[in-house]
Amino acid sequence: MKVHFIGIGGIGVSALARYYLAKGNIISGSDLISSEITRALEKLGAKIFIGPHKATSLTPNVKKVIYSVAVKPTNPELKKAQKLGIQIQSYPQALGELTKQYFTIAVCGAHGKGTTTAMISLILIKAGLDPTVIIGTKLREFGDSNCRVGESKYLVIEADEYAGAFLNYWPKMIVLTNIDKEHLDYYKDLNHVIKTFGEFVSHLPKKGILVTNKDNKSVKKLINSIFSTAVKNVVWYSLKQKEANKIGKILKIPGKHNVSNALAALAVARALKIPDKISFDALSEYRGAWRRFEIKRIKLPTSYTLISDYAHHPTEIKATIAGAKEKFKKKKIWVVFQPHQYQRTYYLFDEFKKAFDLADEIILTKIYSVAGREKKEITKKISSEKLAKAIQERGKKVHFIKDFEKIPQFLKRRINPGDIVLIMGAGSIYKIVEKFS
Repeated sequence: MKVHFIGIGGIGVSALARYYLAKGNIISGSDLISSEITRALEKLGAKIFIGPHKATSLTPNVKKVIYSVAVKPTNPELKKAQKLGIQIQSYPQALGELTKQYFTIAVCGAHGKGTTTAMISLILIKAGLDPTVIIGTKLREFGDSNCRVGESKYLVIEADEYAGAFLNYWPKMIVLTNIDKEHLDYYKDLNHVIKTFGEFVSHLPKKGILVTNKDNKSVKKLINSIFSTAVKNVVWYSLKQKEANKIGKILKIPGKHNVSNALAALAVARALKIPDKISFDALSEYRGAWRRFEIKRIKLPTSYTLISDYAHHPTEIKATIAGAKEKFKKKKIWVVFQPHQYQRTYYLFDEFKKAFDLADEIILTKIYSVAGREKKEITKKISSEKLAKAIQERGKKVHFIKDFEKIPQFLKRRINPGDIVLIMGAGSIYKIVEKFS
């Protein structure tokens, strides 16, 4: 079958494109800009169209079109597909179709989805369960891919809550890492977030299993609510359980948040009757994922440590900096942060200004604008300069550098041997990482 993907460079859409390729389909796709993701798909045999979307990118004999949720109804490729009567699905709809064909384990939550999905996947692989995996990051163990196609009944997916995307999924097991105020450009408030997670949990069948975090207040509120009354099999995990100490010692990635993610993975393994020895071995071998506390050692001209991380929410930023402090003890921590989306920065401003308290020195660059999700009235009210000033008022040393391409040279003149440079954000900030080496 010939399948066309609109927005094929997205981390989720590209994973699904890899799945379809592995299943023998002919794949084409379009994206506004070329990236390592689109280039990798081209090497696998996909036909990629880069630049403004055009109706001509929809080549003859396409039987199915899958589009990113960022694609607008006015998109010329989408409109042509509608005109031709081609089957059309959004990414969540297409993934949702797959979840019905497998024993699906869906990992959801405001934070830690990618890491927890990776840990579960590697345990299942080590146990010989040969899962198919669709994840929102790249894993070394998958050949730097965000997709693994196995031969068994198991499918492990990262289930995103934005715009209720996960309501398209029908898993047999849900892993709920935590609930937090997030995506407030879509959700009205925290209660709306909790309610929607509750609706997703209700997708579990009668014998389905919910694995969830006893340490998160909003999760406990959900479990006590009317939305979870149909769930009979709730498996709790907590940093207070005895295994937390052992996991903290064997994990190669730092931070209590990662111990919590590992405990979630262990709970899943136990629910699947996987022996603990296999789980602990897999967890001890896990070295992290792309942009998830990804460590690079820089030796010239000054020896220091560079860490690339996807953290973009205040809770994630605090946890990541705390993890760096825990791992590198008394070393100086530089934080380079690109705020991601104007709405998130605006609605969580008070949380953001406190999130950097553990950092020694901070560099902010301009806010990364998310296509199709920004409101003009908000973009006029918030800026990185305002955030920098608010952080500075808390007694922190902050620099605002509008052009992030200039950050490496700025830092190279100031870094001392042994310093830690933590580069964080979900936007384009990761592109400067290679300019340090």
